[in-house]
Amino acid sequence: MNITVTKNPNPGKLPPADQLGFGSVFTDHMFLMDYTDQNGWHNARIVPFGPISMSPAASVLHYGTEVFEGLKAYRRPDGGVQLFRPWENVARLNRSCDRLGLPRIDEEDGLEAIKALVKMDASWVPSDPGTSLYIRPFLYSTDPTLALHGVHEATFAVILSPSGSYFADGLKPVPIMVETEDVRAVRGGTGEAKCGGNYGGSLKAQEIAHEKGYEQILWLDAHEQKYIEEIGAANAFFVIDGEVVTSPLNGTILPGITRNSIIALCKEKNIPVAEKRLSIDELVQAYKNGTLTEMFAAGTAAIVSPVGELLYKDELMIINDRKIGPVAQEMYDTIYGIQTGRIDDFMNWTVPVE
Repeated sequence: MNITVTKNPNPGKLPPADQLGFGSVFTDHMFLMDYTDQNGWHNARIVPFGPISMSPAASVLHYGTEVFEGLKAYRRPDGGVQLFRPWENVARLNRSCDRLGLPRIDEEDGLEAIKALVKMDASWVPSDPGTSLYIRPFLYSTDPTLALHGVHEATFAVILSPSGSYFADGLKPVPIMVETEDVRAVRGGTGEAKCGGNYGGSLKAQEIAHEKGYEQILWLDAHEQKYIEEIGAANAFFVIDGEVVTSPLNGTILPGITRNSIIALCKEKNIPVAEKRLSIDELVQAYKNGTLTEMFAAGTAAIVSPVGELLYKDELMIINDRKIGPVAQEMYDTIYGIQTGRIDDFMNWTVPVE
């Protein structure tokens, strides 16, 4: 793939780690590539970060035809930069494209675009503990028409955002509550795709939880509102009677890359792990009989986020005395260590940006 480069004439500077936060600071450049039925994917370019021009009639603005990804680049102790399982993100982006009727990208080209942009803005990769360069690839339709039909024009883009530590004060368990009215996804819908509508539709329930003093919500299935699915925008994990349990991929749950990594590590370390349906009643019973010892969310942003409290109707459950458990801690330490090059990549998950 030939990528043209236009350098930013007014380059910025990486702020101090304590001023980064998440998703509000952006690097000097972005990647763009266009698609038409006639020409396929073409005009791959790195240009200064800035506003994107499109028709007010662009179909993405009216029908939500877009998908996205989230991954990170990390600064190694030797000063180099590396990515964590980026090929998985590009493959998942294409699966999301299939569900939304968007054109696929060549996976080699997608990975090349990410690596080229990160290399261009490598000075923006922070080195402080817990920091990273967040990478947001996204793909959306640009057909300038209100007519409802398949996608004939699209854009693939990548932007970068240096991010501060998700756990500046350590891995502190958070309180969450079970959502008993709204649902996140149904079978046959877009639950397993990474598209904006899945997230926008969850914000109301999340805001209500925040108003009640809870950080996140635990989603139940749409059919019976009985079986556990996800925690907020992350995959849910439980340690019950010594076994790590997570919901199976049944079409309503995002196939998380961190989720997959945790399952693989459990198998590698001979920690019992199972993908199986778990009802909220079974979870409550496990809490009452003392076999529920850990609960945590898993995703790109935090890697692992332990849960210390769970509210279900009038039942308040205190998980592991509001402390992080040994499995969650081991998963976080191992994945973060591999991501940052602080421990050996015995799973062959990292890709250097040369």
